[in-house]
Amino acid sequence: MQRFAIRWVRGVSFVAVCGLLAACQLPKSGPNKNEILAGSTANGGNAFVVEVDDRVAEATSAIPQFGFSSTFTSAQSLTADTVRPGDVLGLSIWENVDDGLLTSDLGGATILDQVQVDSDGFIFVPYAGRLRAAGNTPEQLRALISSKLDEQTPDPQVQVRRIAGDGSTVSLSGTIGAPGIYPIERPSRTLSGMLAQAGGVAVASDIALVTVIRGNQRGTIWYNDLFRNPKSDIALRGGDRILVEQDSRSYIALGATGGQSRVAFESQDLSALEALAQVGGLQSLSSDPTGIFVLRDERQDIARKVMGRPDLQGEQRMIYLLNLTAPNGLFVARDFVIRDDDTIYVTEAPYAQWTKSISLIAGGLTPLANVKTLTGN
Repeated sequence: MQRFAIRWVRGVSFVAVCGLLAACQLPKSGPNKNEILAGSTANGGNAFVVEVDDRVAEATSAIPQFGFSSTFTSAQSLTADTVRPGDVLGLSIWENVDDGLLTSDLGGATILDQVQVDSDGFIFVPYAGRLRAAGNTPEQLRALISSKLDEQTPDPQVQVRRIAGDGSTVSLSGTIGAPGIYPIERPSRTLSGMLAQAGGVAVASDIALVTVIRGNQRGTIWYNDLFRNPKSDIALRGGDRILVEQDSRSYIALGATGGQSRVAFESQDLSALEALAQVGGLQSLSSDPTGIFVLRDERQDIARKVMGRPDLQGEQRMIYLLNLTAPNGLFVARDFVIRDDDTIYVTEAPYAQWTKSISLIAGGLTPLANVKTLTGN
């Protein structure tokens, strides 16, 4: 009787598991390779599915291009010593008499700090009057002040210093070592010099973007391009605003990968192979290396080139298929460039579903051991 009960329970369990498998679809991370291919335009879907080869990889290898206009690149470097409207000057005046025009009871030099150059380019110096400072070097201005004071006090000695002012400063903000307002001085007359003066960029140089805003004009460049192309190291002007930002591009990783999330770019030209590595690569027991898809809203010009169809209008939904097991599959994946807002989806290998089925069946039979224990067999 007990033996019959065990056989009956086993039979019912087997039928129940088979019914469960037939009635329910096993859990999975998303559509499999065949299901995606079935949704292509060739089968009535709304997306073009293209297997990536060397030609497709080259046609889609567009990455953001930045640079400065000729307005920025043609500007000549300022003479660091030239005084400009908005500058602030420091004056020190020594007189060759005990009771001079400007000297105090304590003697020594008369210090005039924070002498502002007005919008017309003039400054006021006691007993010398209103003098034109803009356009002169500190040395020329020193000689001018000395000549004016010499008419009233014998052999005056004058020193002129340029201090940071509105007319000779730039502001730096964003992911920079030390944000703030900096004067344009001899070592910092160019963009790279000013960035170095402010402590350099505070993010990886390969993904740092530098924007210069001058009036109603702006230009953006990759930080590393300042050193690759000397012409990009533009001369600065007073009032320039410099903003350093981290590259904001990202992609989404889904499916049978080491991680599923939105992932920031780690380089300017991120390849599919690098993108997979960023999320932990493929899973040896579940990922299908022949079914790696990149979903993208492709630009009209690139879509026409890839599909060989000049009739395509506007952005096109494209699904690019990468097969790492192909003879040159790894090379193609290395050359295929990932772009902003791409979605990388790795399908599950066919045997992954089979493994789940076996696990479920094995799990369904486990209670039989408990029945056998209870019956004493």
